[in-house]
Amino acid sequence: MTLAADKARDVDPIEASVLHRRLKSITEEMGLTLLRTTRSPILNEARDFVTGLYDAKGQMLEQTEYIPVLAFALQPACEAIVRFFGDDIHEGDVILHNDVFSGGNQNNDVAVFRPIFRDGQLAAWAACKGHQADIGGAQSGGYNPEAREVWQEALRIPPVKIHEAGEPRRDVWRLIFANIRYRIVEEDIKAQIGATRVGERGMHELFRRFGQERFDACMDYLFDTAERIVRREIGAIADGVYRGESWAFYDGVNEGSRMKINLAVTVAGEELTFDFSGSSPQTPGFVNAPYAASASALLLTFLMLINPDVPHNAGLLRAIRIVNPEGSFLNARFPAATTFGNSITGPISDAIFRAFAQALPKMVCAGWNRMMGFTVTGQDPRRARPYVDILFLALKGGSGATWNADGYNHIGLINCAGGILAQDYEMFEIHDPHRLVRHEYAVDSAGAGRWRGGLGVETEFVIDGENVTGIAFGDGVEEEARAFGLFGGKPGSINDVAIAYPDGTAVRPKAKEIIRGIPRGAVFRQRAGGGGGYGDPHERDEELVLAEVLDGVLSVEAARRDYGVVIDPATLALDKPATRQLRGKP
Repeated sequence: MTLAADKARDVDPIEASVLHRRLKSITEEMGLTLLRTTRSPILNEARDFVTGLYDAKGQMLEQTEYIPVLAFALQPACEAIVRFFGDDIHEGDVILHNDVFSGGNQNNDVAVFRPIFRDGQLAAWAACKGHQADIGGAQSGGYNPEAREVWQEALRIPPVKIHEAGEPRRDVWRLIFANIRYRIVEEDIKAQIGATRVGERGMHELFRRFGQERFDACMDYLFDTAERIVRREIGAIADGVYRGESWAFYDGVNEGSRMKINLAVTVAGEELTFDFSGSSPQTPGFVNAPYAASASALLLTFLMLINPDVPHNAGLLRAIRIVNPEGSFLNARFPAATTFGNSITGPISDAIFRAFAQALPKMVCAGWNRMMGFTVTGQDPRRARPYVDILFLALKGGSGATWNADGYNHIGLINCAGGILAQDYEMFEIHDPHRLVRHEYAVDSAGAGRWRGGLGVETEFVIDGENVTGIAFGDGVEEEARAFGLFGGKPGSINDVAIAYPDGTAVRPKAKEIIRGIPRGAVFRQRAGGGGGYGDPHERDEELVLAEVLDGVLSVEAARRDYGVVIDPATLALDKPATRQLRGKP
């Protein structure tokens, strides 16, 4: 038995639990700081960030994923920082990082790291990462479907000190923000620095309560506990190789292109291997992912299938092995463009659910609505200043259904999984020169099933900005990209984006395309599709079907066609004899 294991054996479980809860609460306090002090709605409304605490080596002590795709987004970067600076880390340092080729997951997701010292020795790190409104590159807003290399996407920030031993590095600060368009980004990074200070204070308080030896022993215990829970969950799955595949569509360069995700999941005792060998090679466009983004997508999906109470620390990774060969579009080589990498979470999750459907049929979900994002940038004539909006309001479709539960309505992408909130309507119109016309559940959007998928939404607004550019980035407009059904369930509805110009012309963007020169008065319309259904739709309670017709989210025609439920179109009364006959029941 190792010394660490021997110490962990003597730990009081209650004391360790108290430490675990306190670490969690510190990361949540850091998150509340960001919600109250950041200026961009991407952060303070959509909550597109993660906060965490890490040990001196960069291993995760605990974190809070306000957006799930960032589940594994800070540890690789923290470990890279530790390797790069070595002993040149001092109290009062603050380090910035976004580089996807040294542990980052997406260029727009910029991380702030603060070392925490105890008795003069590096003991921990407080960190947070948030999606910034701009990060330089050729296209404002950070999404550039025309990018062919990383420099056309963003300003790369490998590990760099912006504070050194407590003193701001004004030269470095000016260099970075001279290459970023919007002042709001500078203010949001200041807020992130403040959040790490909150984390540092919380850890110093813990250090006063826990001596070094007690703290280390409790953390070893918590790491082992997380590992033990994960191993127990894996051990309950029958040994074997489970295969799943899915596709991403259109690389932004070659019309009709398709990228395959080839996954083999091997369960061997209490260990699990995810092998992506045989997946498509990296693309010439921006439809690629760095390793950290693919690993994070895998981890967030796996956590949906196991005990939700597992501590979120480095111990949960010990029983998991990832094989993801460099050079595939899931682990692209330098200097590939990779901004779409976070959005490949949807196809990765699809492959994982299809694989585990063979082993865990009552735990997996049907398909979630695929990503169809649309960023709008331009000038706000009301304030004579630039603006950018990723339109989280419009892209949040439905989740897939699962055993004994319908999918969630308007929850968003699986990489957001409820973390990203829709924009407040009034704040939407305050931040943007847009007038919201309609935002409502999309009729007949959910995939039919014994448990139906979540409903998608329809959004319509009038653009009143100047010099407006729209950037489409998604893969949910193809027929094959509909959210898939499971065990007899039907697929969800398809995504769609259209822009009606004042002169009567209409533009329907490709899944990856930049639309320049959108005129004032143009009307933007988006339909975010619903999730896939689970189980035979004819087994759904007919009263539930009737209720959804009465609520206006399911048409009389779809009730009959998809569910075999006959409802009088005039009176909206349920015709039980006709329903039994149509369903083939006595």
